[in-house]
Amino acid sequence: MWVKICGNTNLEDASLAAQLGADAVGFVFASSKRQVNAMQVAMITPHLPAGVERVGVFYSRDAEEIAQIAADAGLTTVQLHGGLDVRLLERLAGKFAGSVRIIQTFHWTIDEQPSPQSRESGPYIANSVSALLQEIEQLAVLGTVDRVLIDSKVGAAGGGTGVAYDWSAAHAIFASAPRSIRIIAAGGLKPQNVEQAIEQLTPWGVDVSSGVEASPGRKNPALVAQFIANARKA
Repeated sequence: MWVKICGNTNLEDASLAAQLGADAVGFVFASSKRQVNAMQVAMITPHLPAGVERVGVFYSRDAEEIAQIAADAGLTTVQLHGGLDVRLLERLAGKFAGSVRIIQTFHWTIDEQPSPQSRESGPYIANSVSALLQEIEQLAVLGTVDRVLIDSKVGAAGGGTGVAYDWSAAHAIFASAPRSIRIIAAGGLKPQNVEQAIEQLTPWGVDVSSGVEASPGRKNPALVAQFIANARKA
């Protein structure tokens, strides 16, 4: 089980996650309580173990900006939010030429979930799953991305919300995605529920930010350790 600890803002937290066995540590370059800049991250990444992915989270549509930050900050992976932009993916793939990997994020919108009564009829859930699967299949054909992260979207916030989506409904996405695409679960995960999420969704990986924090941008070491241990156990 691939595990990413996201929303790091300092060397102590990022190093701890790596020491505890995280496969990847994430840094948010978008507007957020956890936002960092390339200079800050450049002071952290050289001190991390070579095998740990350094993931930058972006909402930008500017390929030049993303590529420059990736180089300056020492990133090995960029994670794109804000919806599917095929042209951006193609430009980044050309710039990186395999040296930096790409994760595409798609969102399960929480504030548009149907009521229990309307959910019984199924149309909204079916259409949501269908739309997401179509985009994932488009990525598979494009061939520039082999990992997709499904995160919660609550209002304008597309990450770090601490709110889980409907795992039962979302299971179809994880089960039916093309084999060439690895699906990562995020959104509302924490030590207490990550085993259940893995059992219901059977993802390739899991991603957590607010669920292991003492406060926004500061990790709780005990929660980080417990999250990683529970994810591995599942």
